Amino acid sequence: MNTKSLLNNQLITALFIAAAFLGSGPARAQTVVTPITPLPFNAVSETAGATLLVPYFEVDLNNPNGRNTIFTIDKGGRQDAFSVNGMPSGTNNNTPTAVLAHVTIWSDLGVPVFNFNVYLTGYDVETVNMRNVLAGTLPRTASAGQDPGDTISPKGPLSQDINFASCTGTLPTGSPNLIPGKLPPPPLSPTDISNLTAALTGKPAPTLCSGSSIYNDNVARGYVTVDMVNNCTTKNPGDAGYFTTDTTNQNHLTGEVFYVDPSNAISRGGNAVQIHADIGGQSNPATPDPLVTTSGNYTFYGRLNGFNASDQRQPLSTNFVARYNPGGTGSSGWRPMGPAPGRASLIVWRDPKVAQAPFACNTTPSWYPLGQENITAFDEQEHPQTFSSGTPFGLATQMVQVGGAALPVTATSGIIYLDLNTVVIGAVGPTGDMAAAQGWVQVIDGKYGVFHNAQQLDSATKANHQIP
Repeated sequence: MNTKSLLNNQLITALFIAAAFLGSGPARAQTVVTPITPLPFNAVSETAGATLLVPYFEVDLNNPNGRNTIFTIDKGGRQDAFSVNGMPSGTNNNTPTAVLAHVTIWSDLGVPVFNFNVYLTGYDVETVNMRNVLAGTLPRTASAGQDPGDTISPKGPLSQDINFASCTGTLPTGSPNLIPGKLPPPPLSPTDISNLTAALTGKPAPTLCSGSSIYNDNVARGYVTVDMVNNCTTKNPGDAGYFTTDTTNQNHLTGEVFYVDPSNAISRGGNAVQIHADIGGQSNPATPDPLVTTSGNYTFYGRLNGFNASDQRQPLSTNFVARYNPGGTGSSGWRPMGPAPGRASLIVWRDPKVAQAPFACNTTPSWYPLGQENITAFDEQEHPQTFSSGTPFGLATQMVQVGGAALPVTATSGIIYLDLNTVVIGAVGPTGDMAAAQGWVQVIDGKYGVFHNAQQLDSATKANHQIP
């Protein structure tokens, strides 16, 4: 008898025995499995979004060959459709059309300090080197109207190349540069560079401060957002009209982020956070999703528009679980103060839940430091270590070593549970759960040198407040 026949006979025999067993003897109690009710909003997926979040960057301004952050903006022309909020999949709006992306650089205290525009043809990708940006050189792109020779943003055979008239600037008299906000972008002036780097290192820029001064190491830190827009705008997210006239709900963008340290031959990288905009349901794409279009609900940019849902972006999660491992030797790890032996580091982005403007130096924003509901680490035998006090993730973004002074986990390996929900005085939403606070957590592994997202355990639309 061949193997296939033997397997078939075994399967038939097993089914016969099972049927006889179920059909004879006294009635038995049946186990009833109750389906788990799904979250009212999907966790953030890896499909293309209308906004990208680079949760953290750092650039060592003392060492031109030191730590740096590079990210990409990808317009891959993918034909994927996805479900938001568990609704039927929306009509695909991610086609190989040319688009405009608006990049905003934020300090580690959530202050927008600089912005610029990037044009992408249908299957385009643009690499943004933060060291170059802070040195005054912006990515050089241009739509068809500013690039008639197709030499700045060349179009491939399957891509669209169109003109955004709003990106055409007038040359100032005696200046070789186009006006700010237009394409191709001008190089930054020495004053612009000085103010930008000061704002990202906790120094006056020029008289007020935007970033944290706790490090005092001349390393620029912050985070980046990239939004789909319909014109070459110079606005920051939250400025009047930005969400109502400038941004679009085209879910076209993906991206990657890389943390590099050439001087120590270190590179870590993974996906940027791809945040989806409302696109309605498949049966009626014009029908808005109430969770991201209802005033008072949590949306990604809610803190900047009074939680009126005008941005229509899905919020992130509030609870995460991350694996941490013991560190290696030499320069195998990446720590907040540079590569050194040590355990995993966590990149933690937080939502201050209030719009933050530059503030008087030698002071801090009213919401700082951000607290949390719970941090519990478990070793590999499941012994818990709970941190009921302290604010290891008090900034809008930071990199913190597991087992370091800010997060003194004693076990060398295990998992750590982060409930980042917190009430922020002065926040006006989300009205249904004032303690809900979105965030994002990424892990730079200390043992294997890999970079990955922590696991999402909920969504800010229905925040989990259960303590382990």
